[in-house]
Amino acid sequence: MVGKLFKTGGRFFSSKQNSILSAAFILMMAVMISRVLGLVRNRLLAGTFFGGQEWQLDAYYAAFTLPDMIFQLIVLGALSSAFIPVYSSYLKKNEDEAWQISYGVITLAIIGFSLLSIVIFIFAYPLSSLIAPNFPSESLLVMTKLTRVMLLAQLFFLVSNFFTGILQSHQRFLLPAIAPILYNLGIISGIVLLAPQFGIYGPAIGVVVGALLHLLVQLPLVKKIGFAYKPRLGLNLKGVRKIGKLMIPRTLALAVSQIEAVLAVFLGSAMVAGSISIFNFAQSIYALPIGLFGLTIGQAAFPMLSKETDDESNLMQFKNLFLSSFKQILYLTLPSSALLLVLRVPLVRIVVGAKTFPWEATLLTSQAVAILALSVAAQAVIQLLVRSFYALQDTKTPLFIGMVSVLTNVVLSFYFVNSLKFGVIGLALSFTLAGIFQAILLFSFLNKKIHYLPISEWGLPIFKMLIATVLTGVSLWLPMRLLDRFILDTTRTINLLVLTVVAGACGFIVYLVFSKILQIKELDQFLKIFEKFGAWRKVFDESEEVLAEPSAISQSAPLQE
Repeated sequence: MVGKLFKTGGRFFSSKQNSILSAAFILMMAVMISRVLGLVRNRLLAGTFFGGQEWQLDAYYAAFTLPDMIFQLIVLGALSSAFIPVYSSYLKKNEDEAWQISYGVITLAIIGFSLLSIVIFIFAYPLSSLIAPNFPSESLLVMTKLTRVMLLAQLFFLVSNFFTGILQSHQRFLLPAIAPILYNLGIISGIVLLAPQFGIYGPAIGVVVGALLHLLVQLPLVKKIGFAYKPRLGLNLKGVRKIGKLMIPRTLALAVSQIEAVLAVFLGSAMVAGSISIFNFAQSIYALPIGLFGLTIGQAAFPMLSKETDDESNLMQFKNLFLSSFKQILYLTLPSSALLLVLRVPLVRIVVGAKTFPWEATLLTSQAVAILALSVAAQAVIQLLVRSFYALQDTKTPLFIGMVSVLTNVVLSFYFVNSLKFGVIGLALSFTLAGIFQAILLFSFLNKKIHYLPISEWGLPIFKMLIATVLTGVSLWLPMRLLDRFILDTTRTINLLVLTVVAGACGFIVYLVFSKILQIKELDQFLKIFEKFGAWRKVFDESEEVLAEPSAISQSAPLQE
């Protein structure tokens, strides 16, 4: 009986998920679970280190900057734009050559990462002082030690993310989707079990353990489908050289985006202790709907969009597919923005409102969440817009627009933080404005590139969604105020949960009702999602597309669960 159970479980975890629908469903569920665990992790961090040790938590978040940067440039750049399509194309023609290409790319990535890691390990202190110039010497010393620990975690992530790419190329999505969940569990274990004895180094050790679990959970299945690693450079292989050529634009785009991560630490180091942590807490809350809807729909749409770029006759189908995904993302994220905006204080109190987390920090975090919430829809559609350019084999336009957006963010951040003295609120405001600006530019350039989308097909539906969203915001605020003032004692966490659930349910119902009244077509597509929960086992059995950019939900950065 037990043997049969393990055999059945093994088939379940190693089975193919062949359709875009099944893959997107798995990703959405995994992102949701991982992000929720990320919020639990943040509450534990806030409860453990606020109340006197905030500076250590700031150093912890700052320590991710350098290791994550080299991971993004070496691994994510290759995976997202080059490795998966090249490996998949060779897999159809010559499986043995495909494996040789994977061995060569992994070897080169390990060599490149190791060389950069050695440099960072040796010069961790001066590099940390450049990133966080206003940290006191004690904070810089802790940041330096934590950075060196994080490098080991990133080495595990390097190999693990290539495993993810390989498994997704073979239409196995379940174990790669579980991997980031185990990563968060590793950090949570480090906080609960090790922080009492080792302080901030406990969560850091948890990061390493979580990264190792991220790798180990995928290793058996990778070996089962044929992976038998043999170190080789593979520079003589056309596939390896092609991957190197294709990854350059994407790597440059990621390098530009890393400026924003460095900027937050650079400016945050001059603020009061705990500011960097508060900004990270606010980002983790607002990132939930972006990852849940923007990332998953963008990933699932990418292969389909790519198929419709073979010739001009398919341009109309490309437009239809893009518009459908674009409106679906907006339909789901606009009410999410309203929910975050209205329920910001109870949400922050639930997520990071530990006894040691002061009320002033709660208010500051909730204010940052409110500002960031205004860009949730913009950040979510960016996930689709960038992939749409990639599907059209245009990597230069997103790179150029990304550079303009980052420059905008840098200028606004320095102005808001240094000139106007807005602190964390200034960081949130600059990130929000830059994100909205980037989404508008991407949409405008894409619209022109595909010979313009009929405004009646996107302008009117968006207007209807905005009306429904405003009414949803009102329906969230009224029950929240009523429950808070007259019915519930919201000093208790359980009552905060009740308030959030009741107010959220009221908003959800109102949004659906007005979607029906305003005849928003995306309502029908949204309702189909619930059908998948009732037939979740069947969802694992449909056609054969491969997702792009697997590591977007499994990066080691603490905010990207």
